[in-house]
Amino acid sequence: MLLTNEEEARYFIAANCEGADYKRLEDFAERLVLENENQNLIAHSTTATVWLRHLADSAQLLSWATPERKMPWLDLGTGAGFPGIVIAIMRPAWEVVLVESRGLRIRWLTEVVECLSIENVRIVGADIRNVPSFPAATISARAFAPLARLIALAARFSTNETMWLLPKGRSAAQEIEMLPTPLQPMFHVKPSLTDRLAGIIIGHGRIKPVQ
Repeated sequence: MLLTNEEEARYFIAANCEGADYKRLEDFAERLVLENENQNLIAHSTTATVWLRHLADSAQLLSWATPERKMPWLDLGTGAGFPGIVIAIMRPAWEVVLVESRGLRIRWLTEVVECLSIENVRIVGADIRNVPSFPAATISARAFAPLARLIALAARFSTNETMWLLPKGRSAAQEIEMLPTPLQPMFHVKPSLTDRLAGIIIGHGRIKPVQ
């Protein structure tokens, strides 16, 4: 199934969350578009397709997430809140940790979390290298860093149960091929539901940090 427009994206999301949470996503999308006039949260060319390009693109990651949430979801370089804010709103029982180092983005995220009363989010305003280690159920990152660099930064948060959910563009398969040979079998590519040319890198398990 490929989502191709705003109506399909909205229907997909509505089918995967409660009505009150869908309304909160509507509020989030409206605030996002308004704030985008003040700071470049998303590409201006995507404001007319924000549900398809950003919300549904984030929500599709739930298809591969572990249902049992004994550890938090860790979203690296969350920026405007993708996918972290979307995941937190759609799954209010899950703890979601957003890591973002840019001041304007941190202030935006803080405002959104407070105004929309998103109680299951923790914002960490710091470079990922300065964030204390903790075990993560899921590690996600959208347009954060090339795969090898991302893994090097995030490995210390992974456990044997950790899912890695990493939306990528056309380079997904090539980035896996560029990993050290022992790591390549841990990852594979699934097609994106929102872009026929994009892929999502899916991984599972612990990666030993490089000393």
